[in-house]
Amino acid sequence: QVQLVESGGGLVQAGDSLRLSCVVSGRAFNRYSMGWFRQAPGKEREFVAAVDRSASVTDYADSTKGRLTISRDNAKSTVYLQMNSLKPEDTAVYYCAASVRLYTGSRQEDNYDYWGQGTQVTVSS
Repeated sequence: QVQLVESGGGLVQAGDSLRLSCVVSGRAFNRYSMGWFRQAPGKEREFVAAVDRSASVTDYADSTKGRLTISRDNAKSTVYLQMNSLKPEDTAVYYCAASVRLYTGSRQEDNYDYWGQGTQVTVSS
């Protein structure tokens, strides 16, 4: 059974940085492309970033480009989301997701097969 476990969330001030981690267990990690999504209170879940199986290709939502960096360590079965210059509007529950069907990541939730439970990020002004 595949499991995704996020960590690294917390309460920070605007301008601070956080690094989220997501450990994947159950199958060979390099068989998944990975994505990060987030859901703010009262809003739908939205795409944040994605990375392909080999960490060669990344994709970012326009709202986060330049401040967030997705990366992966296949030896550690872990995908990361480095978040810099955080803003109050970044406050959300952040979810990692794994796709076994796609080599590259996707902006579409339906293309992902497994999801983590989420980690809360709160940015105060």
